[in-house]
Amino acid sequence: MSPLTRSLTALGLPTFKGDEDHPAPPSERPYPPEGERSTSPDRGDERIRRKHRYEARRLATVGDENDPTNGDDMSVPVTDDPVVFGTRVSIPLPPQGGFTAEDLDRIPDLPPHTELIDGSLVLVSPQQRFHMFVLKLLEQRLDAQIPQELRTYREMTVRIGERQRPEPDLMLVRAEERKALHNTWVEPHVVELVVEVVSPESEVRDIERKPQIYAEAGIPHFWLVEEESEGEPVVHTYELDPLNKVYANLRSHRGRLGVTAPCALDIDLTRIRRYY
Repeated sequence: MSPLTRSLTALGLPTFKGDEDHPAPPSERPYPPEGERSTSPDRGDERIRRKHRYEARRLATVGDENDPTNGDDMSVPVTDDPVVFGTRVSIPLPPQGGFTAEDLDRIPDLPPHTELIDGSLVLVSPQQRFHMFVLKLLEQRLDAQIPQELRTYREMTVRIGERQRPEPDLMLVRAEERKALHNTWVEPHVVELVVEVVSPESEVRDIERKPQIYAEAGIPHFWLVEEESEGEPVVHTYELDPLNKVYANLRSHRGRLGVTAPCALDIDLTRIRRYY
């Protein structure tokens, strides 16, 4: 019996479901009794999910070796066992201090576009059509207009210290980085521009936290793209204040995007309508 269970029992209080003295009811057991089991995918997936809900509740309440002598401190025991989401994604429990930049390459089978923000792994939701069309337009027009010393990059993270590896939606990178063909990331000092297209699930991250990270890393230019009306993009262009390491808003572009830095660009934003 755990210290928590003994304390609750002594006080005459009910214990949590599923300890060693009070088995969970059938609906909450990690596995159904014999005769109730099914090999169908739906029942099998639900059985797995029920098992992990039960195990998470057990770990959150059972005493462990780090508890004080007078009872349970309610901490989760230290373990290397992975946290499993459904039957497809398996991510180890975060170490003390959070994940590091190397972990993005070390952890197997991470979903595409997983980012490291402030030591936490961020799993990205599926892309919406507006998001896809904006990136398609910008990448095509940038490739047609940028000078030879720049390259467009997508699906690549920027390694900014040990706790930050964000993945911009689009980047302009100096061509010198082409020598590192097998890297899964780029250094911030070769990045001239980062572009983020705001998504509903990542709005705060795209508008607030990621620009802070890019500015602190010294990336000179930042574009933020939003859907202003039905399928019409507005591009907010920013330039770094190197002294204070913050971005200053230069202009919001509707219909046409025209800038002189990081290079001369003229993009007809209404061309996105061709994709609809």
